[in-house]
Amino acid sequence: MTRAFVCGCAGTALSDDERAFVREARPWGLILFKRNVADREQLRALTDAFREALGRDDAPVLIDQEGGRVQRMGPPHWPAYPAAAWFDGHDGGRALDSARLVARLMAHDLREVGITVDCAPVLDVADPLTHAVIGSRSYSQSPERVAAFGRVVMEGLLEGGVGPVVKHVPGHGRARVDSHLELPVVAASRAELEARDFAPFRALRDAPMAMTAHVVYSAIDPHRPATTSRVVIHSIVRETIGFDGLLLTDDLSMKALGGPLGERARAAFAAGVDIALHCNGELAEAREVAEASPELEGASRRRAEAALARIVEAPAPFDAAEGRATLAAYGAP
Repeated sequence: MTRAFVCGCAGTALSDDERAFVREARPWGLILFKRNVADREQLRALTDAFREALGRDDAPVLIDQEGGRVQRMGPPHWPAYPAAAWFDGHDGGRALDSARLVARLMAHDLREVGITVDCAPVLDVADPLTHAVIGSRSYSQSPERVAAFGRVVMEGLLEGGVGPVVKHVPGHGRARVDSHLELPVVAASRAELEARDFAPFRALRDAPMAMTAHVVYSAIDPHRPATTSRVVIHSIVRETIGFDGLLLTDDLSMKALGGPLGERARAAFAAGVDIALHCNGELAEAREVAEASPELEGASRRRAEAALARIVEAPAPFDAAEGRATLAAYGAP
């Protein structure tokens, strides 16, 4: 049986200890960061080695490949893609066409090296005071524009055989601090949140996967961030937004959350999250998360299987060189 967590790894190849951990702990997937990326040949070898150790050819490998400053695969081996905010400065259909094309190109890059899940698009709605941790990662200050860009990016990734993860549900745009470092508290009313922050997630509630926000919404649950709040997960994410896809935590090792890693994972599962995400590659911490993670079964297993079923095994032929030329003609940096 698979356990309901995703782990990271420390370097550009799995160590013997990491291989043993993967075999024994049986994570649902692996998530990669810049520390894990050297070039195409190395990255393909790493994703192959993970699946071999796990004994599952369909095991998902995840990455944050948004464009802009959140791009784990970049020059000189891969293009530098524009940040989300760049698209909103362009007019009408061309802006949406550009965003869709970037997503399709990213999917091409990812599939070449065995990566099948992209933690994108970001559906957080920016405002003039949005913290830089989101900043240009947001498509717009308009919920409708964020939803429109999110839709075409989701479709572009899926067309290229990569599963999208919309984030950070139910919305990180009002946060005024960096959740990697401390816990944001949002004081907006529920009506304000529903009208603006929740709207893009509601529009994309058919997404196969979503990632939670380590944010306290004091009008909904003043005591717990969304990731560990049963009220937020059930009342907001599942009911108000209507999302029934696979729900992943944001990285449990972020400082917005307190307590031992195992306690963080247990709290997230008690709240109703499907998959715990541990990213920093610290093996001792990963073991804590693994021990706290249940077998992937019941509704969570159904959602995981449905999410993976959306990832096509053989994407339609795609001319990446032509796509990059078209993107350059659109004026992409």
